[in-house]
Amino acid sequence: MENNFLGLRTTIYKVNEISVARDWYTKAFGTAPYFDEPFYVGFNIGGYELGLQPSESIAVKTDGVVSYWGVEDIEKVYQNFLDLGATAQEPPTNRGGELSTAEIKDPFGNIIGLIFNPYFSLKD
Repeated sequence: MENNFLGLRTTIYKVNEISVARDWYTKAFGTAPYFDEPFYVGFNIGGYELGLQPSESIAVKTDGVVSYWGVEDIEKVYQNFLDLGATAQEPPTNRGGELSTAEIKDPFGNIIGLIFNPYFSLKD
């Protein structure tokens, strides 16, 4: 079977105030957006796209899918998000060996996953 997939490219978070969310994500991820328009804000996070889209009609968000962003120091990054106003969803938790995950909820209701996974490497 031929594999036509190149891997994940973009994670999009829906937000009700895109300019407020842009500023929060700039601080939380420590990088400015490379694309900043009223209809979409895009960040390059380690070669992957983190996008913000305005959505004033979303009252309740689902917890069904979580994207995990790779980090080197999960405790430090987790605490930084909390310091910026995120809510604890799941504290850093060892998943076996050196693998750890954590989840926070941003001020806009989106769940952001964090992962320290020394076993994973990108393939060409």
